[in-house]
Amino acid sequence: MRKILIRATLILLLVGTCFAGWVYRARIVALVETAIVSSTASGPAPDPETYSVLSESLEEHRRRLSADYLRTTSNTERTKILGQARKLLEMSLPRLMRCWLGTPWDFNGIAHEPGDGKVACGYFVSSVLQDAGFRVEWAPLAQQASQNILGTFLSPDDMKIRVGVDYERFLSEVLSCGNGIYIVGLDSHVAFLVVTDGGEIHFIHSSGASPYCVVDESREDAQVLRRSNYRVTGNLTANSEVIRNWLLGARFKTRTL
Repeated sequence: MRKILIRATLILLLVGTCFAGWVYRARIVALVETAIVSSTASGPAPDPETYSVLSESLEEHRRRLSADYLRTTSNTERTKILGQARKLLEMSLPRLMRCWLGTPWDFNGIAHEPGDGKVACGYFVSSVLQDAGFRVEWAPLAQQASQNILGTFLSPDDMKIRVGVDYERFLSEVLSCGNGIYIVGLDSHVAFLVVTDGGEIHFIHSSGASPYCVVDESREDAQVLRRSNYRVTGNLTANSEVIRNWLLGARFKTRTL
């Protein structure tokens, strides 16, 4: 019964995101958060059930938008559909990530679902993207250096590399690039940066530092991000070619060089 309620609520949320006004969307967001958030007294617990429903529902909506995109010959309409696809991903990806919260980290962890063993940072990123409908090479992508993970989706011109830059200055530069779902590579780590319309930053990653699990950290709490000397970033959802390839189910060949 809980799974049915989650699915029904999520469908309302996805439809509302693409087609309804902001007031309606806010109400549905509140409803779905109440319905699917799982936690324990010690913090969030992995939620594989919600994760599965989210992934399946996102795929259904990807297919519907893809059919609409292929059916129309209007460039204006296609641009509109790409915009809807971007909003859909920017809403859905953080929810998928947060289903992993509390999943233990391990340098050699290869868990493919929340709570199903331990997960290294690269496998966390690769699994979330694959289960969001990106046709990636799961293990090869997860095993790459962070710059290669980014390069699988974006050209060098769409990536920003910063070495020895002050943390607050780095965050200001990220915010100046706009909202979206970023991948960020550090000295020896890879993670997601979620930048909201309101300018909030969430560092979501499988952390090899305390508490040694998947965490969602604010800009103030993201000590791994703060301490890194090297940072490379790229905004996946701001790139129309990435969105188009996701929408049409194109394969993303892992960059290895």
